[in-house]
Amino acid sequence: MIRSITTSPNHALPLPNHRSRNHAWPLLRAVAAVSLVYDVTIGMALTFAREPVQVLFGLPAAQPPIHVDLNALLLTCVGVGYLLPYRDPVRYCAYLWLFGVVLKGAGAVTFVADYLMRASPPSFLFFAASDGTLAALTLIALLRTTEPSSRTRRDELAQRPPR
Repeated sequence: MIRSITTSPNHALPLPNHRSRNHAWPLLRAVAAVSLVYDVTIGMALTFAREPVQVLFGLPAAQPPIHVDLNALLLTCVGVGYLLPYRDPVRYCAYLWLFGVVLKGAGAVTFVADYLMRASPPSFLFFAASDGTLAALTLIALLRTTEPSSRTRRDELAQRPPR
């Protein structure tokens, strides 16, 4: 039976099966490692190279600067948090669902919406593409390492001829 984040099997996010742990590790660890490097790199760039980043992406200085400081802190902490699923991707797959799929997916949508509705610089589409790609890769990795739902499993068993 599939384990899930919530108690309701109809509305739960699937968690990888511990029996498939060895199969799940390489793909989930790779996604966690890429996300770790991506988020920490951007967080550190915003912290220590703010002006070159602003010039590179054609952005004005943020007012007040605390917004960039908080974004840099958030990105760095989320990136460092990927060490947990990197070490044990099955145990910490909820982190991958929350930050790898939900946050990065919503971030991609937000960047595109901001570009379309508020005329943000086209450079924002780079972040939309990179966040969206990482969200999709994380989703694919998580779905490939989960068991079929109990309903699907029951359907498979019902279709087998009796022995």
